[in-house]
Amino acid sequence: MATSNPAFSNSPAFTHNATKAIQFSQTPSAEQLDELYGRPAATAEQTDRMTYENTIQKIVGSFAVLLAAAAIGWFVPLLAIPAAIAGFVVSLVLIFKKKPSAPLTLAYAALEGLFVGGISAIFEQIAPGVATQAVIATFVIIGVVLVLFRSGKIRASKRATKVFMIAIIGYAVFSLINLGLIVFGVNSDPWGMRGGEIFGIPVALLLGVLVILLASYSLVLDFDSIQQGVRRGAPAAFGWQAAFGIMVTVVWLYIEILRMLAILRGND
Repeated sequence: MATSNPAFSNSPAFTHNATKAIQFSQTPSAEQLDELYGRPAATAEQTDRMTYENTIQKIVGSFAVLLAAAAIGWFVPLLAIPAAIAGFVVSLVLIFKKKPSAPLTLAYAALEGLFVGGISAIFEQIAPGVATQAVIATFVIIGVVLVLFRSGKIRASKRATKVFMIAIIGYAVFSLINLGLIVFGVNSDPWGMRGGEIFGIPVALLLGVLVILLASYSLVLDFDSIQQGVRRGAPAAFGWQAAFGIMVTVVWLYIEILRMLAILRGND
């Protein structure tokens, strides 16, 4: 039977590994007991459990792949659309796959990097300097959310999550309708309804603020999931799932900021 006592949990006498089992043919001596109780408790790394350290390593590694691929996409913008489609397919596989997958997560990072780099290069031609501004804004938002979360100023709650889900669905519906209006030529503006104004306020600005709030709360949910995973001793492999979730949120945040700034710059 499993036990939480470190002296027993790390003892081979209580494992299923027969090759390491200690066989006592007689009452153990004082030296044997001292050696058994003196052994250190197994760490999370030794038990292949999720820790902040190994999760951060997976997240940093994934973003390193994403940035490397983004550099390629920047110089070959034509890869943006096929990479976006392939990335969407891989993301669906990861979402519905029961177990986290390091290869698929890194593949997603590479595809999203190609997309981000390519779309950034295209937007840079429309509004020079906009990509740098979007990168800075994205990092600032991530930093602020992380500091607030670590300090306990913001936390995930059932009510806030319910509002978040309603807002996400509403935004998704708006985006689909807007895309349809552009594709079928109902709206001649290249940005569709995003390029309009409401009471003199650019729709792109209003949507940008909404998306920043939604993405910020999505980051809170991501950080909360990592925290819960570590506390509950989830398998270390789930760090890849955390890396995937954060990449989805960060890429979404960056693209929305990039688009908002490009529209606002174009309206000047």
